Amino acid sequence: MFKKHFAIGLLALAVATQSCDSGNKTTAKAEIATPAAKHNTLTATEKNEGWTLLFDGKSIDKWKNFGKESISKGWVVEDGCLKSLGKGGDIGGDIVTVDEFENFELSLEWKISHGGNSGIFYGVNDNSDKYKAPYYTGPEYQLIDDIGFPGKLNEWNKAGANYAMHLPDKSKKRLQMIGGDFNVTKIVVKGNHVEHWLNGEKIVEFERWTPDWEERKAKGKWAKYPDYGTLKRGRIGLQDHGSPIWFRNIKIREL
Repeated sequence: MFKKHFAIGLLALAVATQSCDSGNKTTAKAEIATPAAKHNTLTATEKNEGWTLLFDGKSIDKWKNFGKESISKGWVVEDGCLKSLGKGGDIGGDIVTVDEFENFELSLEWKISHGGNSGIFYGVNDNSDKYKAPYYTGPEYQLIDDIGFPGKLNEWNKAGANYAMHLPDKSKKRLQMIGGDFNVTKIVVKGNHVEHWLNGEKIVEFERWTPDWEERKAKGKWAKYPDYGTLKRGRIGLQDHGSPIWFRNIKIREL
């Protein structure tokens, strides 16, 4: 009897997997494998520090499509992840938060399909009558497969960059988990000051609305977008740029 129960216990342990860590659907039993599998939750310390979840692993009611009141079928909840199916393009399919934020620290984990391209926007104006997409108004933390992307990448459109504005620090290791695992991103916005973090390292730091900022904007891609980066309080957006991408542990605290 002991040997039989012991064998059953080993079998149960062997099939336990962490949610989101594979492409296969997990069962309820698999999700209780270890405490580390409890994604999309807050610790007591995080709650005391003012963190709130933007995604609890089940509901997407804190998100909506840009300029809409609901969210399309292009985004699903899969194995505790908020996943883009990659049905969008340069315009259309992006989602934004229902709430607006001004000074904040945002933290999330993401993994992207081979050769994939996406981004995180902040300071987004949701007026779709005036703007066609979040990038018309909100700076973008670039999410991309630096290694497998099929085209040529400049430094300004590599992972972690302030897209088309500020380059990621070359000395940092940046993407250390391409190929099916998750990266950790943090964005800090406080007044003029912005920081981009990737996998525990600060790789971009800049000040908004300075002469340097305005010069970069005027000479680059955003010269034709006069309202780019002007909003102090706006929505946070996730881009569907035609590539499947998975997000989890999306949390924010206002500063």
